[in-house]
Amino acid sequence: MAVGNTVRGDVNGRATVPEPGTDQLDDRERRQLDVVRRFGTVGSLLLAAGSLGAGAAPVFNPVWSLPFFSLFSRMPTVSIALAFTGMFMIVLAWLGLGRLSLPGRERMVSLPQMARTLIMWTTPLVFTVPMFSKDVYSYLAQSEIAARGLDPYTTGPAEALGNADPLTRTVPTMWRDTPSPYGPLFITIGKGITWVTGDHVVMGVAFHRLLALIGFAMIVWALPRLARRFGINPVSALWLGAANPLVLFHLVVGVHNEALAIGLMLVGIELALKRMPRVTPDGPFPPWQQGELLWYGIGATVITLGAAVKIPAALALGFLGVMIARRRGGRWSHLFSTGAVLMVLFLAVLTIASLGSGLGYGWAMTLNTANAIKSWMAPMTALGFGAGGLGIMLGLGNHIDAAITVSRMVGTLLGPLLAAKLLLDSFRWRLRPMIGLGAALGAVLVFGATVQPWYLLWAALPLAVAAGNIRFRTMAMGISAAFAVALPPTGTTFDGRTYQLPYSYVAAVIVVGLALLAVRKYIPSRPRRVTR
Repeated sequence: MAVGNTVRGDVNGRATVPEPGTDQLDDRERRQLDVVRRFGTVGSLLLAAGSLGAGAAPVFNPVWSLPFFSLFSRMPTVSIALAFTGMFMIVLAWLGLGRLSLPGRERMVSLPQMARTLIMWTTPLVFTVPMFSKDVYSYLAQSEIAARGLDPYTTGPAEALGNADPLTRTVPTMWRDTPSPYGPLFITIGKGITWVTGDHVVMGVAFHRLLALIGFAMIVWALPRLARRFGINPVSALWLGAANPLVLFHLVVGVHNEALAIGLMLVGIELALKRMPRVTPDGPFPPWQQGELLWYGIGATVITLGAAVKIPAALALGFLGVMIARRRGGRWSHLFSTGAVLMVLFLAVLTIASLGSGLGYGWAMTLNTANAIKSWMAPMTALGFGAGGLGIMLGLGNHIDAAITVSRMVGTLLGPLLAAKLLLDSFRWRLRPMIGLGAALGAVLVFGATVQPWYLLWAALPLAVAAGNIRFRTMAMGISAAFAVALPPTGTTFDGRTYQLPYSYVAAVIVVGLALLAVRKYIPSRPRRVTR
């Protein structure tokens, strides 16, 4: 089955084929799983230790005053090497686990085994200093602005709190004068955290990590349930989704609010489909089932709450509308009427969230705040850099900024157009709606002005529960592994001390190589034949 095609099943692309076998592993494979688990757990422990000196620590770092633990902050190169070693070990352990979770294996990891592996890998990461990004400190400052009765959508931390404020000092310089790009629900929750923690940075980070872990738990809850609905092995979905190093590094360690937004989106989709009957494209289409409309409303409300954290979650409502319209009969009138009802619900919930927060709709004007970053990972921005650089080489002058502006404008048009095409293909039964949703989110974000590794999770998690062919799985695995190690753990560019990176990389590669040599007999091998 190609990723872009539907399968024989109901009108929403839910497969009617039986779930692939999940027989117990044999003794040799159980030993391999045990080694993979321990390898990843050691990696998590090393990453946690390295975070003490290589993490994106606040300006007033309490670790400096702790006996023994302060040693890591005095040895930054060693700490970075420990962090890289842990990152590489987690990624390699994840790849090994993938071989034991391959769809179509005669024997594969069970759900309880996957759950225990997740717990082993995640537990040490809960206690790390934030890494890979300093966004959590912006969350704290923006929440404090709102708690003081000011508008975080019009003023930045420097103006509202002052440069001397301990919360402002932890915010990266480039974000101190920018308004918040986050939705009213997230700011409201942040106000509650500020009410509890005040300007205590460490406690504030701990509460935001708890919020991220709640989102992570939502993801873990929703993935296997959605996978079963769409004919995908739930173990494989959890491996590609929740156990993905991008999730562990950037949602658990990095404390990004994508965890809450994506968690609410996935849970909302699962709740919405709770009472949807299975119908074939040719019918018959049964009347509304008991509680069906109620669960559609509940699911759509939860999805909208996800959009009130970060707006990309709103795209899921479009594909939910396609599923409902296809269940009703697949006519254009069904699509338009369903879309109208969902739009009214979406606006109503957002209005309640916006007015209830006391901030109004100011968030709608700050959604492009992140565009201030000129990231090489964004294809359209990279295209602008390339075009501008070519102009310099040809003697046409330095027009890099103009080239980036033009290329970003093109991307701003391409992303939504591709999303609309995928929505139409899903409605015409050419594509599973969940595949369409993942691809559409990927198109909008990849063609956006700024791309960060954790943005890929918006596409990867919906695709993990609907796209089951081996080619897609291999491609997603490679992209995830590459982007998982794309950012340094400190969340900075290492300006002025780039000499630390080469030494850290070399040390990490040597240690990981020796570790692989020690466990080489227990590295899982790819099965010669799979049934899917």
